[in-house]
Amino acid sequence: MTREALGLVVAVLALWQGAAAWHVLPPYLTSPAVVLAELLRLIRSGELLLHSAVSLYRSAAGFALGAGLGVGLGLLAGVWRRVGDAVEPLVSLTYPVPKVAFLPILLVWFGISDTSKILLIALSTFFPCYIAALYGVRAVDPLWVWAAQNMGAGRGRVFLRVVLPGAAVHIFSGLRVALALAFILMVASELIGSSNRLGLGFLILSADAGGRFDLMFAAILAIAVLGFAADRLLLEVRRRLLAGIVLMEEARRG
Repeated sequence: MTREALGLVVAVLALWQGAAAWHVLPPYLTSPAVVLAELLRLIRSGELLLHSAVSLYRSAAGFALGAGLGVGLGLLAGVWRRVGDAVEPLVSLTYPVPKVAFLPILLVWFGISDTSKILLIALSTFFPCYIAALYGVRAVDPLWVWAAQNMGAGRGRVFLRVVLPGAAVHIFSGLRVALALAFILMVASELIGSSNRLGLGFLILSADAGGRFDLMFAAILAIAVLGFAADRLLLEVRRRLLAGIVLMEEARRG
């Protein structure tokens, strides 16, 4: 975070706290100090860890399933045009549909269990990963493939040494979008309910039922921190794996 961004955050919080001290805020806008106190109470009691662990499990499982299928099928469609032609109409038809619209169907099939939440997250994360992988493969310079083939590389070697690294930047872009969607759908699905009464979304639901705005803001803050940490972790993995490729792409763009 830059110094300017940090200064902006501090200024907003100071203004918010000042407005609360002067009693000009509506009752549903709890002051930052009260939210922080509630957050510390959740941490000390272990409640935050428990709810966060369940939410992270659902997000990670759905993300892994959806991203794995999306990247795998996208790569296959990219290198094998017949697969791409067969899958494209179905993807084009279902991609614009808000994935949360499938939640009532999943609830009928699997109840408010972890399975329905994980499948909804997987469904949402599949599409950005599929599209990123497909267009990542199609964006690979044909000259690289031609050069590798002329040097005697087989199909498998060309895929692993040329196509996959060439598509990696696009794939990680899709993974980053999918990761954000995983957190969004995790909260949306937990707001419907939770079979074990755990999860940060369920914590917000409970806080709403009890009129606890401090608890609600504390849970929202926890989701923001977890999402930010997950995004930074993915960017770090990308930086370590694609250091050479990113530099080459930047040099090519001038």
